[in-house]
Amino acid sequence: MTQNQDPSQFPSLSSNGAEAPEQPRHHAVRIVVYFVLVLLAGGVVWRVYSQRKAAQQQSASQAAALLSRPVPVQVTPAEVKPMPIYLTALGTVTPYMSVTVKARVSGQLLPVHFTEGQEVRAGQTILTIDPNPYKAALDQAKGTLSHDQALLKNAQAEANRYNALYAAGVTSKETMETNQATAGQYQGAIEADEAAVETARLQLSWCSIQAPISGKIGLRLVDPGNIITANTTNLVIINQIQPIAVYFTLPENQLPQVLAKLSAEQQLTVEAWDRDDTQRIATGRLLTADNQIDTTTGTAKLKAVFDNKDEVLFPNQFVNIHLRMEDRPNAIVVQSAAIQSGLQGNFVWTIGKDDKGADVARMQPVKVALSEGQLTILDSGPASGDRVVVDGADRLRPGQPVTVTAAHQRSNRSGSQTSGQANTPAAGPFGAQPSAAPRPTTSRGGPHKEQQ
Repeated sequence: MTQNQDPSQFPSLSSNGAEAPEQPRHHAVRIVVYFVLVLLAGGVVWRVYSQRKAAQQQSASQAAALLSRPVPVQVTPAEVKPMPIYLTALGTVTPYMSVTVKARVSGQLLPVHFTEGQEVRAGQTILTIDPNPYKAALDQAKGTLSHDQALLKNAQAEANRYNALYAAGVTSKETMETNQATAGQYQGAIEADEAAVETARLQLSWCSIQAPISGKIGLRLVDPGNIITANTTNLVIINQIQPIAVYFTLPENQLPQVLAKLSAEQQLTVEAWDRDDTQRIATGRLLTADNQIDTTTGTAKLKAVFDNKDEVLFPNQFVNIHLRMEDRPNAIVVQSAAIQSGLQGNFVWTIGKDDKGADVARMQPVKVALSEGQLTILDSGPASGDRVVVDGADRLRPGQPVTVTAAHQRSNRSGSQTSGQANTPAAGPFGAQPSAAPRPTTSRGGPHKEQQ
């Protein structure tokens, strides 16, 4: 290199001879790239947030629109009317009297004198055992009696003769007393023979088996021609079903009020309802209560009697028993479907008017006294005539606008209308007897209370 060359014509070199990097420009580019990426990410986040907020606002507006939309509900009016108060229990129909007929003598069974299932009267002959062996036994006993009577007659004559001879001093006293003793022996034999004749006659009468009670006879258990054993073989069963009894049990805590009414000689009415507890079968009266409480179940057994003239009750039939305890004259009655439960207790939804005259829902706290099936008696709650919601309550809130429709009239288990006139009887559940009694409400704590 010459001394005349310009140093600016050559690139700058590092101390080791490499070309120096342009660091400030590269650092600025990197910052710009990062800034653009942050802007893009912020835009994406903002878009997602805006869409979500818009969806939330739309959902809120839709929910507000739904809340402001009237909810369709069905209502029935609350009623104030007399209601009977019952205790309920499970009952079993039992014959008032039941006899298993057995033979009192052994022998061959002859053709029967009844038709299975017929009504028989007490004293009516229903079965016969072959009487020939017992007739022969009776004849034999009578022959023995006649034989001993003849011997007694001869012995008495001998005793009389020896008494006369002894009085004349011809015979000894010992001979006279021997003849008197012989006559006494024959007298005792005759008494035994008379008892044997009576026994044979009684056994002969037992060959004709008579109905001990009046009632309905069942299926025969032994066919004619069989040899039966005395006091062993069951022949037939006779049940008295007019009247008929029903046994049922009540908890021991309900027994005192029943016994108090029985002690006061108050006649308590007992109603028998069918297995489904929807239709009354018969009406009777409470007869008595057992003299002890079953320690295994804590219940007491009671017995009711029914005339059963139409034979609607049958032995071993299962029935629901309603023991009528009292009549509540002014009971607030609502449909059981209207009762709702919450943190504050039981309540019902009633329908009132807002400031604009529109129908709105209101929460009415209630105190349930008694409930059974479709009817509930309240100690406090809506007034008579207040409209109570029975369907559609799950969508209600206080002040909720509603569209009111009357509940369809239907027959509840009381036979009264669930809506409409309070005391207008309706047809029974099978479209029969309009004279069916109103379905009662059952005392709380009964065995079959429907807890609301």
